[in-house]
Amino acid sequence: MGKLDVKMLRNLGPEDFRVLTAIEMGMKNHALVPGALAAAIAHLRRGGIGKRLKELCKHKLLSYDRGDKYDGYRLTNSGYDYLALKSLLQRDAVDAFGNQIGVGKESNIYIVSAGGQERCLKLHRLGRVCFKKVVEKRDYHKNRKSASWLYLSRISATKEFAYMTALFNRQFPVPEPYDFNRHCVVMELVKGTLLNHVQSLNNVEALYDALMNLIMRFAEYGVIHGDFNEFNIIITEDETPVIIDFPQMMSIDHANAQMYFERDVHCVNNFFRKRFGYESETFPQFSDVERFASMDTEVKCTGFKREMAQCFEAAGERLDDDCSESENGTTEEADKSSDDQSEPEDTCSKLDEVIEDSKLAGDLDKALGLDDRSEDCADSDKNEENGAHPKNLDLLSMDKIARYMRGLEVAYPLREDSDEASASRSETRCSESVYEPSISSVASTIAPDEAKRRIKKQQQSKNSRIQRKKCVPKGDANAVTRRRKENKCNVQESSGIWF
Repeated sequence: MGKLDVKMLRNLGPEDFRVLTAIEMGMKNHALVPGALAAAIAHLRRGGIGKRLKELCKHKLLSYDRGDKYDGYRLTNSGYDYLALKSLLQRDAVDAFGNQIGVGKESNIYIVSAGGQERCLKLHRLGRVCFKKVVEKRDYHKNRKSASWLYLSRISATKEFAYMTALFNRQFPVPEPYDFNRHCVVMELVKGTLLNHVQSLNNVEALYDALMNLIMRFAEYGVIHGDFNEFNIIITEDETPVIIDFPQMMSIDHANAQMYFERDVHCVNNFFRKRFGYESETFPQFSDVERFASMDTEVKCTGFKREMAQCFEAAGERLDDDCSESENGTTEEADKSSDDQSEPEDTCSKLDEVIEDSKLAGDLDKALGLDDRSEDCADSDKNEENGAHPKNLDLLSMDKIARYMRGLEVAYPLREDSDEASASRSETRCSESVYEPSISSVASTIAPDEAKRRIKKQQQSKNSRIQRKKCVPKGDANAVTRRRKENKCNVQESSGIWF
């Protein structure tokens, strides 16, 4: 993963970016995107997109790989960078691209400008050799078993922008976030030096106290930095600390919150002891943390609990109610308003239950084939509308089921009866109920085992046709055909070795 070269950005046209976007959309459900699928997503002609795919592969914005089942294209890191930079250019977040100023285990840092103002561009690069255990370190996968590195980089950038925005709005010493797109974050360029490169300070004790107070302030707002060390702290000219790098931030409700909190404190203690020879006996303890804000629930940090979020929301609602009561001076009106608000909720819940019951009843009628009544039932429907028995819905539905089962017995008799007996039995049933459905059916003469065998054979042939269509993309070299050709060549070459 070398340095980003943006020279090709000015030579790419709208159709090129359309093809890159099509490959990006196809990679949501495919590891490799066939050319036919890319053409369908981009809405370009097959011949036109083929030429552009070759050019993009030539400039290493795309890569053509051969898979086990099919061949296709995938988006490279450079192609993903170009898509993000194009979007930032259109939003005037970036208008010039500068040199690289930093490299980390999961990001590259560049200088950019917008409107003559220098800014910092952070490109998240997950998947490097030094940082591949993302499943153990972060919760980006959620319930997924696997995900592409590009998608994980996008999640990392999204989280960092959310954390940085929440911290900046609360007056924390962090860079000002401007914009983000995909895996790129545009932020303020801080003028200063990494704490790791600082050899001397005018007031070591003041900086130590400021850093420890920041750790406690993070915890009081419900978050823990998780990587609070000399590599993520910038010291300005007036020796003011600025904190950077937030993708690993977590909630104080995390299962290992105390361990991460103590690790941050230990990192600062060790650095000041080794670099400046300063060691303090006082340092913050996790047991001393008193939460008074819920920033972790706002940005959904790693380890936050939904129960805590609900508790904070309920407390906020109660606080709003108390404020409104104090302003009005009376509590009776507030009680009336709360009663008025609770009644519609009850009625809505009852209405939902009635709707669900009606849906279930309708589905049952459709499943039994009784939703279409015969003409003989018209008179009875009128009687029900007039008020004869409007509330006997359950009895009526059970009567339908019983009559339907009796109809099945007529169509599929369990024992051999004479024609006279069956005719008399049908006559008596018709005289008993006016709702009797007219059923005329002929029992199948095919044995049940033979019917199952035929249905299974049809389903297998259908599945095989679908599988062949999936494995053979149109217009691309088929991996199965390629293996057959290779095997055929090997057989021809070794045909006469035994004679």
